[in-house]
Amino acid sequence: MKQPNVLVIADHGDFAQSLMSRWHSERIVPAFTVMNSEVYNGQTGKSCELVIVGPMEDARFIPLLDALGGSTHPAIVVVENAACASVAQGRCGRLMVLRQHEGWEDLLILLASECLRRLDMAERARRAEEIASSFADQATLGRYMLDMRHGLNNALTSVLGNAELLLMEPGAFSDEVRDQLLTIRSMSLRMNEIIARFSSIEAELTFAKRESKGEVIPFVRSSAAGWNSF
Repeated sequence: MKQPNVLVIADHGDFAQSLMSRWHSERIVPAFTVMNSEVYNGQTGKSCELVIVGPMEDARFIPLLDALGGSTHPAIVVVENAACASVAQGRCGRLMVLRQHEGWEDLLILLASECLRRLDMAERARRAEEIASSFADQATLGRYMLDMRHGLNNALTSVLGNAELLLMEPGAFSDEVRDQLLTIRSMSLRMNEIIARFSSIEAELTFAKRESKGEVIPFVRSSAAGWNSF
């Protein structure tokens, strides 16, 4: 998990200082960016995962709430009284509002930590979906290659057979043309080996899948040589 970034908007320095000092006693501590309400405009903290707002003057409170309402970041607003809490919730319903009371710092850190944990889980889920989508595309390509290997193998057999027939005619071609035919024969054999490997991989994957499901592959004793599977 990468270190999250928390933006603290505080017009009183002791709020940010107290919050960061308390948070440093926790196991996971985010990086902090501190600014006052006059600087924040909704675009300032694009790189942060969470915004925490401390108490401030009434004149700056409403404009800041409006700016937060236009942001996509989750935000926790700490207020001093019930009136400010009512204003904040009425102005923007998605804001998390916390009143200052005994033990509010512990509650704030608990709430903020849970927000960051959920954001991290959402990001992990998004990345997992991207990886799964990529694997699905690769699986589709793999299935197509397996489906086409028989037709490709037949075409290679024809190419290889014709090259062999031409090489069986001594003196019919110059040394340069004969070298080219040998190259065609050699590359055809190489491509045939690659296609055979596709079939081998398919068999290995099928076996691994059956084994992972707990399926037992029966064996019988052969009088000629050890154990053989059905």
